[in-house]
Amino acid sequence: MKKQIELNNVKVDYTLRLSKRARRMRLAIYRGGAFVVTAPQGINQNFIENFIIKKSQWVLDKLEYFKKFSELTLPKSGKKEFLKHKNKALDLAEDRIKYFNNHYKFKVNKISIKNQKTRWGSCSSKGNLNFNFKIALLPEHISDYIIVHELCHLGQFNHSQKFWNLVAKTVPDYLEIKKEFKRNGYYLQ
Repeated sequence: MKKQIELNNVKVDYTLRLSKRARRMRLAIYRGGAFVVTAPQGINQNFIENFIIKKSQWVLDKLEYFKKFSELTLPKSGKKEFLKHKNKALDLAEDRIKYFNNHYKFKVNKISIKNQKTRWGSCSSKGNLNFNFKIALLPEHISDYIIVHELCHLGQFNHSQKFWNLVAKTVPDYLEIKKEFKRNGYYLQ
């Protein structure tokens, strides 16, 4: 839910996410200025606000820091945007899976494009690969990383070292790409 708080005479918008799994408060600021507060369910709103106020200088510093960077603007996950980019994303996913799977030789069952709000991709135990339509809007090396990541789950259905070794066979700089991914704020909304 959208909220607003005043920190050092500056009004700051944030998104509050209450989570059953959260054991403590978490503050996250993403490129583009998205400020997300994750808190355990049932926690008092006053406690949340006091926590944010205690961290106000950190919050304001991070918001200012992220203003320095230009941002890749990804569209919201609306039906109109999904329909506009779905076919391009499917063509991209099919083409790149064919290319990378020449190396891996995994059995791919079905490739689907979804309008997910929290995932870039997923792999099912049945060999189905699902991708967010926004992969078509990312720089090529980032979308390749996402596609290879999910493709490699067909060989290792986990994130073990064996899995990362598979990824490294076709994306040897995957660690740098993961850092860039986070640094550039490629987050879904």
